[in-house]
Amino acid sequence: MEYSAEIAELDPLLSRRLHQALTAGKDEIFQTVTDPSMEVLHAALKNPLIDDNHLLVLLKRRDLSGELLSSIYKLSLAAESHELKIAMAHNPATPAHVTLALLPHLYLFELVDICYLPDATPDLKVAAERAIIQRLSVTPLGNKITLVRRGTSALVEALIKEGDQRMMEACLANPHLKEAAIFQFLNGPNATPDGISAVARHPRWKGRINLQLAILKNPKTPSVWYTLFLPHLGVGDLKGVIASKRITQAQKKIVQEELRRRGL
Repeated sequence: MEYSAEIAELDPLLSRRLHQALTAGKDEIFQTVTDPSMEVLHAALKNPLIDDNHLLVLLKRRDLSGELLSSIYKLSLAAESHELKIAMAHNPATPAHVTLALLPHLYLFELVDICYLPDATPDLKVAAERAIIQRLSVTPLGNKITLVRRGTSALVEALIKEGDQRMMEACLANPHLKEAAIFQFLNGPNATPDGISAVARHPRWKGRINLQLAILKNPKTPSVWYTLFLPHLGVGDLKGVIASKRITQAQKKIVQEELRRRGL
C-alpha cells in the first residue's frame, strides 16, 4: 500500500502512525498492532521485523477487516506457522475462502473446536464437519472414541454408521445424537446383533417406538428383543413387523405366536 503526500498533508497524525508502523522496532510493533486504523495495520504487515508473536496478538482482535485478514493469510509467516493458521481460522472476520483453505491444515480436534466456535457461521461449521468426516477412515480408534464424546450431531451420526461396537455406547450417550441417525444405523448394512442390542437396552432410546420397530424388522436382531418388545406393541405394529420382507422365518414365527396369544 502506498501512502501519498496528500494523505500526509490532510492527516499528519495518520502519516506519522503509518511511518511508525513501517519502521517500528520489535517491541514497538506490539503497540502498532493495537492501532484502530486498518491502513496502519496494513503498513505494519510490511515491516520487516514483524513476526508470529505480533500477528498472534493482532489476530485476537475482532474488529479486523476481511481485506487485512486476507493480507495476513498471504504472508510467508502465515504459511509457515500452524499457530497463525489456527488464529486466522478462529477469527470471525476471516473471509470464507481463506478459512476453507485453512481447514485442511488443521488437526482433527482443532477442527472440532471450529465446530463449537460461538461466532462461526453455519457454513464454516459444516465445512469443518466434512473435513473431519473425510479423515475418519484413517483416524485411530482412540481418537474416534474421543471424537464420539465431543462430536456434533453430524459427526456422531457418521461414527455410529460405522457400527463399531467399541464406539456404540459412547455414540448412544452423546447428547447431540438424533433418533433419525439411530434409525438409519438400524436399517444400514453395519448394524450387528451387538450394536442392535446396545440400542435396544439403552435407557434413552429403548422406549422409542420407531426404533423398536426398526429393531424388530432387522434380520440380525436377537430373539430376546422380540420377547421383550412384542407384548407392548399394538396389533397394527405387529402386522407391520410380520409383513416386513427383511425378517427371517424364525423371527416371523415369534410374531405369529404373539398374534395367536392375542387370539388373532
